[in-house]
Amino acid sequence: MCLFCKIRDGQIPAKVVHRDEQCLAFEDINPQAPTHVLIIPNKHIATVSELVPEDREVVGQLFLTAAKIARERGIADTGYRVVMNTGDNAGQTVFHIHLHLLGGRPMHWPPG
Repeated sequence: MCLFCKIRDGQIPAKVVHRDEQCLAFEDINPQAPTHVLIIPNKHIATVSELVPEDREVVGQLFLTAAKIARERGIADTGYRVVMNTGDNAGQTVFHIHLHLLGGRPMHWPPG
């Protein structure tokens, strides 16, 4: 079982900020911005490359959850970044898709 599945199942503690039928959001343990929340689907999907049409709703829920948390954190109007890394070369270290919600400071481009 992957790290994020263990967090989802309560086997590893996390500071949960949102939970619903389709996804879980929790604080990143190594934040790169004042707001750095990870949003994962409850369903284990290793990478974006493994998505199938039936995952359309859950992926949409990840983005809706990011927007909700951004509004709650007061960063929706000033701007925030959502990122999903896919594969080794993109920096994916946990192979359970997850959306990074980053905000609370100016972001630069390119990201690195």
